[in-house]
Amino acid sequence: MEKEQFRSLMKPVMEAIAGRAVDQSLAEDLNRRFSPEGETFGAIEAACHEAIRDGWMCSQGGEGRRFGRVIEPGPETHDLSVDVVQLRDIVGPHHSHPAGEICMTMPVTPTAKFDGQGAGWCVNEPGSAHHPTVSEGEALVLYLLPGGKIEFTR
Repeated sequence: MEKEQFRSLMKPVMEAIAGRAVDQSLAEDLNRRFSPEGETFGAIEAACHEAIRDGWMCSQGGEGRRFGRVIEPGPETHDLSVDVVQLRDIVGPHHSHPAGEICMTMPVTPTAKFDGQGAGWCVNEPGSAHHPTVSEGEALVLYLLPGGKIEFTR
């Protein structure tokens, strides 16, 4: 899986998000249009696993918490960045989302949950903050950030 192929896979999702409010109705729409049982979700999930095996995705961090930005925000991405984290039974570092965060949860362990949710899409609205938490196993979480904005608490 090459980076440009991955960017192409993400294009329909980015187009669906473009210009939308980052709120619960967006999460509902993404879960309807790109459900965990659907072709697009499955293709993105498979691509993430392949890219991790190839070494260019989730290349930072250590055991139980690997991460990395894979797409920078820009005009061709509708100003959305894409990061992917690989987490196993962990409470991650506290951070806030100045412009919101759109998350795609891909359980590796079937029972794994991200912030209490299994496979699918969730949205953290602008101004929200949390300790990203994966429980009951391992999950990949792909998240899109408007403007690439994230603020880690020091």
